[in-house]
Amino acid sequence: MSSTLNPRSEKSLAAASGLTLFAAVMMLVVGVVDLFRGIMAIVHDDVFVNTPNYVFKFSLAGWGWVHLLLGIAALMVGVGLFRVSLWARILGVVVAALVLLSNFLSIPYYPLWSIVIIALCAFVIWGLCVVKPDDSSTP
Repeated sequence: MSSTLNPRSEKSLAAASGLTLFAAVMMLVVGVVDLFRGIMAIVHDDVFVNTPNYVFKFSLAGWGWVHLLLGIAALMVGVGLFRVSLWARILGVVVAALVLLSNFLSIPYYPLWSIVIIALCAFVIWGLCVVKPDDSSTP
């Protein structure tokens, strides 16, 4: 039996690995930014604004720990995404969604970077969800 792929499935695998590589790099960027953001919040850096009348009341250090842990998770998943595997893609979508949600909730504390990270997470989720590496059945 020959293990060669037809040209159509080779293109499909190349697209799958390309989008997954894109998502892996973006996940690493998100992880690094969230890691630094968590450290800044834990040490009570002066870059964060304080909004007294916001619906979600958490301490700055609490947000820092949330972002630190999600940043570590994003870094680990980003490294795992360099291998094009289904489990890494599923975990990548979950972690990116959690990072997106945590940044949405922390918009009042650090609005510009929250919106940037929300956009990056949306691109990561898109990149991981549109990949169909077994798309060789179409004519």
